[in-house]
Amino acid sequence: MQFTSIDALREAIRDAMVQCRIGTLELFEGIDEVTFRRQAHSEFSPVGWHLGHIAFTEAYWILQRCAGLKPIFSEYHQLFAADGLPKKEREKLPPLSEIYHYLDTVRTQVFTYLKTAPLDQQERLWRWLLQHESQHSETIGFVLQLQRWHLRERHQERWVGSHTFPSPVEPPAGMIEIPAGEFEMGNESIEAMDNERPRHRVYLDAYQIDCYPVTCGEYRGFIEAGGYQSDRFWSAAGWKWLQDNPVAQPLYWSDNPLWDNHPVCGVSWYEAEAYAKFVGKRLPTEAEWEKAASWDAAIGHSRTYPWGDVQPSDRLCNHSNTVGQTTPVNAHPAGQSVYGCYDMLGNVWEWTVSWFDDYEGFTSYPYRGYSQAYFDGKHRVLKGGSWATPPWAMRSSFRNWYYPGVRQILAGFRCACSSEGVHSSLVKTPND
Repeated sequence: MQFTSIDALREAIRDAMVQCRIGTLELFEGIDEVTFRRQAHSEFSPVGWHLGHIAFTEAYWILQRCAGLKPIFSEYHQLFAADGLPKKEREKLPPLSEIYHYLDTVRTQVFTYLKTAPLDQQERLWRWLLQHESQHSETIGFVLQLQRWHLRERHQERWVGSHTFPSPVEPPAGMIEIPAGEFEMGNESIEAMDNERPRHRVYLDAYQIDCYPVTCGEYRGFIEAGGYQSDRFWSAAGWKWLQDNPVAQPLYWSDNPLWDNHPVCGVSWYEAEAYAKFVGKRLPTEAEWEKAASWDAAIGHSRTYPWGDVQPSDRLCNHSNTVGQTTPVNAHPAGQSVYGCYDMLGNVWEWTVSWFDDYEGFTSYPYRGYSQAYFDGKHRVLKGGSWATPPWAMRSSFRNWYYPGVRQILAGFRCACSSEGVHSSLVKTPND
């Protein structure tokens, strides 16, 4: 987005930071001390730690690195720095009221500096910080979801969700055929993270991709066919993961038929891979996913979002904890991509077959550890965002990454196949 003056840019950044913070703090309304400081899973820090880390990071990059001020609240440095303490040692937190004071004090000084900050040199950093908070806000959202889930399990309560969304209209059946050709992958806007850069051209042969994410109703077929009991659908690594982590259904699972049109949520990459083999398909590559989500052949360039360049809203996708759970895959028809794919932003993150790696010409920003440390051949790429993702961290080019065995995140998937694969029930699309 272009701004007519530096003052307009300052106001836009300030407004976005205020709105993002409102969404973050809403997650803590009515929270109890146990939930605030408990580590719900070994892979994730307590939700209260994330809140303090947001303040620490903002103070470090803006007040210390940009404004040249001395560190404030130095007693929090080791606790809230990303490399300060192991996750299992982050439960000894100050009270929530003290962390609120920390956030408010840092933010007041940050906004004072923003009035004179040289945004022509710093805008990218401010945009990065906004997305940094967005990503931690999402993590807070799904860790709270995980804690609620564990509580239901302990009380043997059936998961039905806080809302139901009867879907009288069935989602469109079949797969979308994506013609062969080049497309623009990645993003070089001021908002783009380092791992989205540089934008580059990629040629793909024709392929087919599911019109919408795999639903609970579809996934039930895999469960009922004994998919978790037979190694025939699993890779060697996937079967070993299953033996080490004996499960028989996705993490956030419900047998309630009202959820049949919701995307399956809480599956590892290995489970997604096994289901895809079960139905005779495969997971899409990151490039296949991104082309289906963003490419507009008629104008010859990629869109920021599947529906165009208008920022995400409740009409276009399920995001920002507005609903607090998944919605039917066909609940947002206005959010379709040019090719006609549903639900490519929001609702659930989608696993791809691709390993997280850099694009040729990659340069780390604002520090090596943000992305480059994870180019290790151990993390799979996820695309699309979830129902807990704030809008500032949502783009078709945005890249998420996790170990393939993680299922606590709000992840689902859609399937793909090459052009000579499944040909039944295809939905045709315009040619490139």
